[in-house]
Amino acid sequence: MKILYINALYSPLIQGGAELSLKAIAEGMQAAGHEVVVLSLKPAGATSVEWVDQVKVYRTALKNLYWPFEKTRAGKWDRMLWHAKDRYNAAMRSAVKEILAKENPDIVSCHNLVGWSVAVWDEIKAAGIPIVQVLHDLYLLCPNSDMFKGNSSCATQCLSCSLLRKKHKQLSAQVDAVVGISRFILDRFENFHYFKQAKKYVIYNTRDVPASPLPPPRTNGSTFRVGYIGTLAEKKGIEWLIHQFKRLPIQAELKIAGGGKKDYEDFLKGIAGAAPISFLGYTTPSEFYKTIDVLVVPSLWQEPLGMVAIEALAHHVPVIANAVGGLQETVKDGVNGLLCNAAKENSLGDAIQRLYKDSSLYNDLVKNARQSVEAILSKERMINEYSSVLKEVVHGNNA
Repeated sequence: MKILYINALYSPLIQGGAELSLKAIAEGMQAAGHEVVVLSLKPAGATSVEWVDQVKVYRTALKNLYWPFEKTRAGKWDRMLWHAKDRYNAAMRSAVKEILAKENPDIVSCHNLVGWSVAVWDEIKAAGIPIVQVLHDLYLLCPNSDMFKGNSSCATQCLSCSLLRKKHKQLSAQVDAVVGISRFILDRFENFHYFKQAKKYVIYNTRDVPASPLPPPRTNGSTFRVGYIGTLAEKKGIEWLIHQFKRLPIQAELKIAGGGKKDYEDFLKGIAGAAPISFLGYTTPSEFYKTIDVLVVPSLWQEPLGMVAIEALAHHVPVIANAVGGLQETVKDGVNGLLCNAAKENSLGDAIQRLYKDSSLYNDLVKNARQSVEAILSKERMINEYSSVLKEVVHGNNA
């Protein structure tokens, strides 16, 4: 089977978990005997082709006002114009048409379509090729991909989302199968009546985290090393974490790894003040997890899955998470971590303090952490599940 994957970015251009997961999927499917081609975006220039770890990758220029994957934030009006064109970017159809004609795939698997827009669905269907759409975020419901506004998640689409996503529900009927990376995100789209004609599946992303020995048991009184790793953005709840950490009357330190827009990074450093809080910038996750006792995922928006929580648990690191979105599918309160609630502001600080004081509970969570996500960590499981979905779409129930 020949598979064309379409995503905004592809390695080494990595913006987040979707790119890491797609690389694992593309390489895994190719290793399983399928022929794999990837189509992704670049800022400018003629369409190019290269090989990335034995995978054929096309990169074509984004035809919009600016390249959105920059550290600096574009102005308000430029962003509005960009999103208006991205509602249905007909100019991107020509690149898809060219690659479809050149490669003639049996099926197209669409991932993050930011920049491409849903115009690609029309081009793929015009070529008579089946479509599988993988849901990594809320882009198809919200131009900002998160349905987050005013420091909280949106229960419904606001006016701008309704306007900029007016025809997406109707166009989604062209999709033959849809895969949610969690039950939460699939249900979210079903609640908005998307993908009415599509077969529906849940396939959890995975990460390659080799097994490692359990860390030594923690004893009461030692410095508690709290960690955060990921994008630095308002929706990630980092301000909440910093304020909660600063109020704690315990011996602790907070390590924040990752990056974001420069003005927001500077703001966070300002509110951290003289507290024992360090900003590490981008760092290797496997090394970072060795330096912390607990990971906090204080996301205010509804994380589709929260891969960072799975990674931490795989490294025997318990997780404290806000009880929203897909995080609730992997972080189990009192089993491998603790859940808090942003509506109860002090619940986050209380959870950190609880694990600091109760070393017996903490050590139990450590023992349970890896085994609680062991099944998700199987790359073979993920590749087999995707292979089954694609074969069923192409060949029907006789696959």
